[in-house]
Amino acid sequence: MTAVSLPRLMVEPLVHAALVEDLGLAGDVTSNAVIPADHRSRVVMAVRRDGVIAGLDLAEMAFRLVDPAIVFERHRHVFDGAKVRAGAVLATISGPSRALLTAERVALNFLGHLSGIATVTSQVVEAVSHTKARVVCTRKTTPGLRALEKYAVRMGGGMNHRFSLADAVLIKDNHIAIAGGVKEALKRAKTSAGHLLKIEVEVDTLEQLHEAMEEGADAVLLDNMTPEQLRKAVTIVAGRAITEASGGISLANAAAVAESGVDLLSMGWLTHSAPVLDIGLDFLDS
Repeated sequence: MTAVSLPRLMVEPLVHAALVEDLGLAGDVTSNAVIPADHRSRVVMAVRRDGVIAGLDLAEMAFRLVDPAIVFERHRHVFDGAKVRAGAVLATISGPSRALLTAERVALNFLGHLSGIATVTSQVVEAVSHTKARVVCTRKTTPGLRALEKYAVRMGGGMNHRFSLADAVLIKDNHIAIAGGVKEALKRAKTSAGHLLKIEVEVDTLEQLHEAMEEGADAVLLDNMTPEQLRKAVTIVAGRAITEASGGISLANAAAVAESGVDLLSMGWLTHSAPVLDIGLDFLDS
């Protein structure tokens, strides 16, 4: 796939803030004390295990914000969204040794975290590839990093659910409890929602699903249902709304859930619990 990078205007403040956090009030006291100011090095950035890459722009930006003299050369066929094997070299980086070491951790933190999300997303996408279901993330993201983490999901072949509370109406169990039921909550939502604002409602039972369909929901979130319940739900909906399975979905059971015929599988753990993809810097010469 060809990656579409996030705008620099969105990304640079996040990288800048991470570098400021890491530099503290005195800068990299270790590198400044141990390494001569004029010392230069060349390193390679390599992946330690198989995975899908996301966040190369952020890694490069971390190095270049510390010192614009650093040269970051990406290797051919390596881009965000690319599947790589353990040992693959992602980039060769050269420049002042102090700056390379100062930027290293922030660059690898972003790249490893986002690549980890892209990797687990791609695994789930592959597991359900024989069905029509699409894999989507949720708003369970690291505060301040939502745009990056949702980008990583896309690089893994997934899709994004809401980016914010303003994107769509999503009536969940607490809304329903306060409103007094599925029908009443939907009626209120339809009264206030604009013509471009989709309305989705979470249902826990098939009885609630019938109510949602009677009131004309655009999408239904089928919460914590078994594959058999999901199959019945898909039959009830009969193409009148988007069907989204959510709750308790893992890599192990994703295929069974998708085979029920639902349109979407949503999983919060793609962003909040994905293991970091192990990526490191290896010094070639100094």
